[in-house]
Amino acid sequence: MVNAAFKVLVIDDSNTIRRSAEIFLKQAGYQVLLSEDGFDALSKVNDAMPDLIFCDILMPRLDGYQTVAIIKRSQRHARIPVVMLSSKDGVFDKARGKMVGAEAYLTKPFTKDQLLQAVDRYTQAAGFSPGGAAS
Repeated sequence: MVNAAFKVLVIDDSNTIRRSAEIFLKQAGYQVLLSEDGFDALSKVNDAMPDLIFCDILMPRLDGYQTVAIIKRSQRHARIPVVMLSSKDGVFDKARGKMVGAEAYLTKPFTKDQLLQAVDRYTQAAGFSPGGAAS
């Protein structure tokens, strides 16, 4: 079932990662918002109220940890699930993501299936039908 009502924000300074995620998510029927840094993401979170956020860790100006901490401190946005994106797969990075409020961690580069499985977990929790994209 298509879920255009379910909004996913992808925050990453890599155009390749943003475009890949956008293609995978749109094919699955999700509404996609893109941000290349934390400052731009904060205004999009405020204006669009996404249902799920994927946030890169290493970004210029405002890194992913700072971005997520600001989002999670806001009473209005604290319940939006955040999945950290990183090419690092260390225990420290995952723990730090949890400390700022991220619900999960996805290692880059990710596959279409890995990305959609992460989204499906939150669409089901939010009462949406899964995007249901076939591999």
